Amino acid sequence: MPVSSKFNILKDDLSQFAGKEPAFVTFGETMVRDTPADMQRAERTRQIDISLSGSEHILCVGLSRLGIPCRYITRTPDNPYGWMLRNVSREQGIDTSYFVWAHKNELMGRYIYELGRTPRRSTAWYQRKYSAASRLGPGMVDWAAALKDARLFHASGINFGLAPHSGYEANYNLESFEEAIAAKPAGCLVGMDFNYRGTLWSIEECKRVMTPIIVQHVDWFITTIEDMAKLYGMSCGQYSAEAINRGDIGPLSDADLRAFTQQVQEQFNVSVVGVTIRYPDSFEVHRWESVALDAHGNFFRSPAIKPVVLWDRIGGGDTWNSGFYYGLLTDNDPARGIEKGVLVGDAITRLKQTIMFDLGIVTKDEIQALIDADITGGGKRESR
Repeated sequence: MPVSSKFNILKDDLSQFAGKEPAFVTFGETMVRDTPADMQRAERTRQIDISLSGSEHILCVGLSRLGIPCRYITRTPDNPYGWMLRNVSREQGIDTSYFVWAHKNELMGRYIYELGRTPRRSTAWYQRKYSAASRLGPGMVDWAAALKDARLFHASGINFGLAPHSGYEANYNLESFEEAIAAKPAGCLVGMDFNYRGTLWSIEECKRVMTPIIVQHVDWFITTIEDMAKLYGMSCGQYSAEAINRGDIGPLSDADLRAFTQQVQEQFNVSVVGVTIRYPDSFEVHRWESVALDAHGNFFRSPAIKPVVLWDRIGGGDTWNSGFYYGLLTDNDPARGIEKGVLVGDAITRLKQTIMFDLGIVTKDEIQALIDADITGGGKRESR
């Protein structure tokens, strides 16, 4: 059966999510992103485009646009930057009723992002020490109420690196996460994107904090081959961790990827593993695929490695997460769920990466059309 008829997301019945508290809840840090509008180097620009950036928020936007009721929780300053975050979230249908408002003089994380062109790489300069979101601590959120009808609670490894980055004695986001885990309803699953950032913390710090979180609490786990090789010494079939860390990795077979995802599943005892794979041929053109495995042994890999002519790659992985979760949340059959998740994730991220700035402002019609075109071998001209 062609995928286009097997998975028609335009016909999905989302009534199961209606009339309740949001089914998807996440928390994290949203930053202000400054992008040179005059295409100058970062140190030379005098004109910038301001936008919002942050792993969990980007994911929330994608999933909300797919029709899943979402709630985003953060701690943000009570000033125009925080109001912008609240307003954009509401515009995208995201519940913001559990925002924690910090004093107006507290900092919102920020970075300036200079777009590259082959052979010059893009560069990002971050200022996220002591941000308001990094101090989202215990007692600030009524997690039992915030997670009342949640089907999935998501966190990113980035959250837990903010405290070491800022040199705090306590890891406020970790303590808040533990509060949420204790308060979540019995049927609420936990999702995690590993998202290692070497600019935030060391490999040793990350492993010490993240390993017990994943093993003890996480059901659906998303990561990359590179992160698992770097932090846990995992191989990918014929390619050793050392080779992966050197960038000495060639074509990947199904056997390679099945062996890798099985390693991840066994290491952390999670029920679903999702892996995104990016092939950067140049700044302007990347290729993309993904793979998923569940605890029942169901395995699905993208039908093909597909090219993306980039406009802005930032947020691509987070947007894929939204499509992957959508598949898992809307199909109760485990094998169909991971297949649907990979297909929708691949389509939504490929579209997002042709859009400037971080948010995946993509429609379900566009996603379905791309899935159909991938199966039928092309697209049709737009009728006029």
